Amino acid sequence: MEFDTKTPKSVTNDPTSFASDSVRMRWPIILTGAVDDVYKTVSVTEDPEKQAEGKKIIEQLGALKYEMLHDRQMTPLVEDGFSDETAAYNKELEQLGNPTWFQVPWLFSECYMYRRINTFFTTTQHWKSYDLFARQKIDSFRTSRNAVAELAARYEDIVTKIRADKNITHDSEAEKILFMEMCEVCLWGNATDLSLLTTMTYEDIQRLQGSEARKAAEKNILVNKLPQAYDLLNKARAEGKKERRVDFVLDNSGFELYVDLVLAGYLLNTGLATHIVLRPKSIPWFVSDVMPADFAALLSALANPRKFFEAPTEEETVAEKTPAPLSEKEAQSLSFVFQDWATQHGEGQLAIRPNRYWTAGGSFWRLPHEAPELYEDLKQAELVIFKGDLNYRKLTGDACWDPTTPFTEALGSMGAGSGVNVMSLRTCKADVVVDLPAGKDEELRALEGGGGDSGARKWAWSGKWAVVSLSEGK
Repeated sequence: MEFDTKTPKSVTNDPTSFASDSVRMRWPIILTGAVDDVYKTVSVTEDPEKQAEGKKIIEQLGALKYEMLHDRQMTPLVEDGFSDETAAYNKELEQLGNPTWFQVPWLFSECYMYRRINTFFTTTQHWKSYDLFARQKIDSFRTSRNAVAELAARYEDIVTKIRADKNITHDSEAEKILFMEMCEVCLWGNATDLSLLTTMTYEDIQRLQGSEARKAAEKNILVNKLPQAYDLLNKARAEGKKERRVDFVLDNSGFELYVDLVLAGYLLNTGLATHIVLRPKSIPWFVSDVMPADFAALLSALANPRKFFEAPTEEETVAEKTPAPLSEKEAQSLSFVFQDWATQHGEGQLAIRPNRYWTAGGSFWRLPHEAPELYEDLKQAELVIFKGDLNYRKLTGDACWDPTTPFTEALGSMGAGSGVNVMSLRTCKADVVVDLPAGKDEELRALEGGGGDSGARKWAWSGKWAVVSLSEGK
């Protein structure tokens, strides 16, 4: 806490905040879904010891939900083999005065919830590596089939032209436009954030993913530093830097990981990057966040796309529905994408590098001090792309900044002079927002559903608006 911003943080006892809505409404629904998932697995488990452990996990999830709904005191984490992490969480609980659920900084309490859920599994014998969100991750990718196939065809066309050395690849303006389009696809991929699907249907997801929706959404990018990001990478390439690494601090799995890889593959094929490092979480986190196994599962799905996309979901099986078969063109494009990414991964251009620090309870203002080796590693990248809303909240300390505060200032020790070029691709799903032009927040609040004079910044909760922010810390 000593390295945090002194600007007040978003807290769960602020009735005008999304934090308040989260602890009272969103999180209990997520916990109910977690209970349902474990129950499904227990019901098909024949091992009596695994069954018994599963039933205990269900009880623990239910007890956590009860504590939350009744504003009970947050209890210390039990030891589960990661002593330093556990100690850090418990120390912060103590420093916060052993708070209740409705009287605590939002960022810490949300991280604490997922870290505590993880202890229910890691302290067992048979459930240690179980991902209770895996079903949702897989289903979300399968239901994104139309957008996945559309982007595969687009990707195959672009990469084929690059490899054929067509004139378009030597036109810097055309390349810049393609870079921006790829980044925008990557940005709006966050529209499938599963932790917010408690109020969204799969039809909503598909509507948000189509190419027409992307074009219509461009006007909703409130801050757009993509041209500057392209110039930064292009300059490094023009100067002939031998290694030009771009890191992705990942957010959601499924469709969003897929679009992250679309951008990563594009950067490698154009030479805007020579290496990509993907940085996933090490434990199930915020419902849909990427773990190393999710990368493997996505490549596996693309390796045999017919088997994956033509297999009915649980709901389709119950309804006796059969998915339509992939067309020959769709199967070909998906196979092309698989071969490209599998080759890049096999040759070391595309690496997976998890780190337990990504599931710590605090903001990234602490990162240089608490994780110096990770910090030095990030400095080696030409650009570090932080995906999604949680990473944005961590970058800015989840604080109540004036919305005109410069992004670099809101990053603290990860900003100016940090040695790290930070780009955030974020659709707004929380109160904190910076780098806006003067008057923009007031204008958005005045829109229908924007919050008005209620004191709430409701326009920033839905994911309709986005920011692409850049801090050149090198």
